[in-house]
Amino acid sequence: MAEAQKQEFWRWTESNWKNPDIDWKDAQYITVGIDVGSVSSQAVIMADGKIFAYGNMRTGSDSPDSARNAFQFALGATDMPEYRMDYCVGTGYGRVNVPLADRSVTEIACHARGANFIYGSQVRTVLDVGGQDMKAIQCDEKGKVTNFLTLLGRSSLT
Repeated sequence: MAEAQKQEFWRWTESNWKNPDIDWKDAQYITVGIDVGSVSSQAVIMADGKIFAYGNMRTGSDSPDSARNAFQFALGATDMPEYRMDYCVGTGYGRVNVPLADRSVTEIACHARGANFIYGSQVRTVLDVGGQDMKAIQCDEKGKVTNFLTLLGRSSLT
């Protein structure tokens, strides 16, 4: 009898996307956020405060390369050149190793601010289920962190 194949939950489809309603050439200010996590890396490109494009891919063994690759993957959905970026923030597990970053910000602060940006001032709790831990984050009406708790996961590998 054949052994059942074990499903690998860490394999997901990498994706990138561009907002068809935004032309980066019309933007005054292009900002980028790059999140290098333990499992996945993301880059989001904003044009004048609106989401223009993003990329989501698996993190490699090298944080600086993972950051560059995520940004290039997001750019790949567009015709925008890399040099057009005005400001970049690095976040996540590898935030201090994002070579393009003008500043690094903890993922806890980014989650709170991002939830406020996307869902509005009523958001008070954000849950982040990551590759190595889970975070419960409380924030105020402006997206500022007021409290948080990190729960470390355990490996099920033997």
